[in-house]
Order: sequence, then structure tokens, then C-alpha cells
Amino acid sequence: MHRGGFLNVFLIIAAITLLMDWYVIHGLRSLTADWQSRPWRLIVLWGYAVISIGVTVVFMAGFGSYSTAKGMTPFHEWMLSLLLTFFITKLFFIIIISLGDLGRFLYGVGDNIMNNKPEDQPFFPERRKFIVQAALLIAAVPFTGFLYAMIRGKYDYKVHRTTIYYDDLPEAFDGFTITQLSDIHSGSFDNVTAMQRGIDLAKSQKSDLFVFTGDLVNNAAWEIEQYIDRFSQLKAPYGQFSILGNHDYGDYIPWASPEEKAANLQKLKRHHGELGYRLLLNENVVIEKGGQKISLIGVENWGKGFIQIGDLDKALSGVDNDAFKILLSHDPTHWEEKVRYNPTDIHLTLAGHTHGAQFGIETAGIKWSPVKYRYLDWAGLINHQNRYLYVNRGFGFLAFSGRLGIWPEITVITLKRKVA
Repeated sequence: MHRGGFLNVFLIIAAITLLMDWYVIHGLRSLTADWQSRPWRLIVLWGYAVISIGVTVVFMAGFGSYSTAKGMTPFHEWMLSLLLTFFITKLFFIIIISLGDLGRFLYGVGDNIMNNKPEDQPFFPERRKFIVQAALLIAAVPFTGFLYAMIRGKYDYKVHRTTIYYDDLPEAFDGFTITQLSDIHSGSFDNVTAMQRGIDLAKSQKSDLFVFTGDLVNNAAWEIEQYIDRFSQLKAPYGQFSILGNHDYGDYIPWASPEEKAANLQKLKRHHGELGYRLLLNENVVIEKGGQKISLIGVENWGKGFIQIGDLDKALSGVDNDAFKILLSHDPTHWEEKVRYNPTDIHLTLAGHTHGAQFGIETAGIKWSPVKYRYLDWAGLINHQNRYLYVNRGFGFLAFSGRLGIWPEITVITLKRKVA
């Protein structure tokens, strides 16, 4: 979208939020109408107006820098997140208030028809204070939730452990463990200490193999540079391997020239080496243990609706058809479109990309996120005729500077041989 298009979108957003603010302020006036202290009434009304409108104004003022090579900085992500938080909170408040106002309207119409009220009496009854109080109470739920997501939730790392059983797993790899990270999005971090807790948690798993399944950065190679010494702490006895994700190609920001963009990608590839990761670019390696082998395959990004340069046939070149195969592929739609029905049996595919939308519910057997309406397979383990896909929920975050319900993930997969 060109700069004028962004401006039009932001102007529409600003107009909508200002209309919402006007309605919310009218609701707050009803709440404070009988307060004896006029200064407190003014503090509530003006305080809300300054904060809510101020967030919109600051967000609007910073939109121009989105078109620079830096893309969205943590500051911009915070402003976008605050805008979203206020928008959702106001929406809940307005829905409750408007239901009350609808009741007032219907009551006023009915009362006027039935009783033929004098013209000097108000047509609508006054807004009831308890309606506004209920609206505030209900609106406080998303407001509190989103604030938690932004302050704590995005660094609330969870270890997801999965054991997968295979008939044809080489005996030497029975009990072999893999730690997977995905979607680090290093350009979004705003709390290095909290981020380090996630790295330490991944290190403490002491898995046999470490893999990273794409989106090391948001856009530019420099974003990971300040964290190389931290993520390079992730080591495993059988090596560290990585692939590229859609964001790693720098497609979402403008560059001064194609050469500058290409140089950025080459620089990012070098950073994988500095991290101690073997970057797999449509190729495969052999992991050997106890005289037996498995094949680890890595493709460049291939995603439905995204860049598609992953070449599975090339990546499989030289791999024995009977080998036990693990594929690293960033986007789960690659598994859906190219892997699960492939003539070559790929035992396990490890992906990421979706982030689980960074928002949803996973508790008491309930698993829901709005991302399910975009992706068929968006989190956790999927099995299709003993071809498995595991979708990591992501280590980092992007755009919305928070996570709620779908927490950042460290995956630990244990491979087991089925007992006959």
C-alpha cells in the first residue's frame, strides 16, 4: 500500500475512534452527573479524553516511519497495541451503553404513544447509572487482559512437550529429543531480561537437537545483531539447524535498491552462522547416532499467499527413500499443499508462522484462536496417516506487542520407537 493509502486508512481509523470517544464521554457524563465534586468529574472526563485521543494522535504521528527501512519499531508496536486495547475496551463499553440506550428509546416511544406525554417532558428517560457501571465493569475485562498481554504475557514462555511414536524410527534414535523455536522476530523485543528467561528455559531442556523454523527478524538483518550472543547460547549435541521464514526476505519494507535488499538477505544468512546455526536452504543433512541415521531437511519459505521459493524436490535430493525424515518448513500450508500427500514419506514436519494469532483460548480442552479462520493447522501436533506436522506458536511477537491465551512457546519433541 502506498503512503497515500496508509494515510487514508489511518484517517478513517482516527475518525472512528473519535466518534467512539464522543459516545464514551457521554456515558461517563451520565456516571459522574451526581458527583458532588466537580473537579473529580472534570478529571475523569478530561483524563479519559486526553489519554484516549492522545494515543490516537501519537499513533497517527508516527505512521510515516513505517515506510522506512526500520519498519515497525517496538515504540510503534506499543502505540498500535495501545490503540487496539482502547478500541476493544471502548467497543465493549459502547455495546452495553447502546443496549441501554436502545431500551430508553423503545421505552420513550411506548410511553409517548400510551400516555401522550406533554411536550415539556423529556421524550427519553435518563440513562440509568447502573447501566454505565455495568458497561465499565465489562469493559475492564478486555482492558486488563490486553494490558497483561503487553506487560507480561508476551514473555510468559511455556514448554510444550510432545512424544511421537514411529514403527520405523531407527533404534539408536529411540528417545531422541528436539527443541524447536520459531518466529523470534528479534526486532520486536523490548525487555532483554525477560527474553533471556525464554532462552534459558530453552537451554535447560538439554535436547539432543536444536532447530529454528524461521522469522529470525521482522524485516532487516540488523535486528538480530544485538542478540547474537544470547541466541548463540542455544547448543545441542547433534547440532543447531535453521531455515528462513517469510519475514526474513525483507519483503515488507521498501529498499533503496534491489541490491540493498539482496545484501540484507546475505547478511542475515551470515548471522545464522554467527549464531552457530546451520542454515538449510532447500537442502538436507544427515544426523548420525550409534551408527544409524536420520535425514534433516530444510526448505526456504513456501506459504499460501506468501513467498514461495521453497523447493522440496531439491531439498530431498540424495535422501534415501527409506530414510527417516524430518522437514523444517516455516509455513504450515506447505505441509498441507506439498508434503502430506507427497510420494516421498516425510515423517515429521516442524513449522511455525501463525503465532496462534498471539490471542486465543487453550484451556480445559478448548482450543480456539481467530487464526483458525485463516489456517487449517495453526498450533500443536497434527497427524495425517502417520505423517506428522507440529506448528510452534512462536517465541516472539509482531505488530501487537503482546500475547494473551496463546503464550510464547518452546517446543520439545521426543521421538519414540513403537514397541512391537
